[in-house]
Amino acid sequence: MKKIILFAFLFAFLNSVSAQEKTQNTADDVLKDSIYKANKTKVLNYTMKDFEKLFFEFNEKKFDPNILLTKQEFYTYTVQIGTYSDRLAKLYPKEKEVAAASKKKWLSEKYEDYLLSKPTQKK
Repeated sequence: MKKIILFAFLFAFLNSVSAQEKTQNTADDVLKDSIYKANKTKVLNYTMKDFEKLFFEFNEKKFDPNILLTKQEFYTYTVQIGTYSDRLAKLYPKEKEVAAASKKKWLSEKYEDYLLSKPTQKK
């Protein structure tokens, strides 16, 4: 009987923890997810030239002290760059792990960190 109660308690606890993890999405996560869904098909059809243009455009804007990207703009760039890793994983199956790590890195970029890196924001 004690084992059944313990099992029931453990099951309820794990369900509770799992439910909390699913509901703790930040507003940034919701924004990134909507950008991903809106751009996935387009980005997966990018040529390398399209990707390079996107990547260099982002870096120019990111490091230009006179430009401050909005949260929407920042995440649009980072999510699209990360999504392109899915294309690379399909084109180069042996590099799947590298592509997955790259995607994870780009999708984990934070707008707050970007703001802190801007010279106009440091005080």
